[in-house]
Amino acid sequence: MPRDRDSLVVGRVVGDVLEPFTRSISLRVAYGGRDITNGCDYRPSHVANQPRVEVGGHDLRTFYTLVMVDPDAPSPSNPSLREYLHWLVTDIPATTGVDFGHEIVCYESPQPSMGIHRFVFVLFQQLGRQTVYAPGWRQNFNTRDFAELYNLGSPVAAVYFNCQRETGTGGRRR
Repeated sequence: MPRDRDSLVVGRVVGDVLEPFTRSISLRVAYGGRDITNGCDYRPSHVANQPRVEVGGHDLRTFYTLVMVDPDAPSPSNPSLREYLHWLVTDIPATTGVDFGHEIVCYESPQPSMGIHRFVFVLFQQLGRQTVYAPGWRQNFNTRDFAELYNLGSPVAAVYFNCQRETGTGGRRR
């Protein structure tokens, strides 16, 4: 897909959270049996429980790290907490899911209070097992700096959804 039509570029995930990258592994994220597609809309009640996540790959000796962030915290017009870390799972073996990994920052369900927030799942390939550690805080997490600190390189997959409070109306312009 051309970069100007890539939904991660259109949704400003590439730019706000990530540098351009080439997807090389499949990543399936689903809430209640509904797969996330880039830019789809959810309400907080639909994402209250951690999603089912399946990671592709071929080599069972390869491990991955999954990061979930909100680049729009506390509001899209003033993202002073960008990025807010909602979940961090490491040591996920290829061809499995997060249930086989090590949750080092527990899942915190999205609860946007103002505006429409993007929630981004980013998958990185690790250099080895037990090589990634929890940060000391959730607010002002930086996915790029985190990847550099742990030599994770470019993402191998990413997907995002939009979420607003239960009574919110409208949608994010794309």
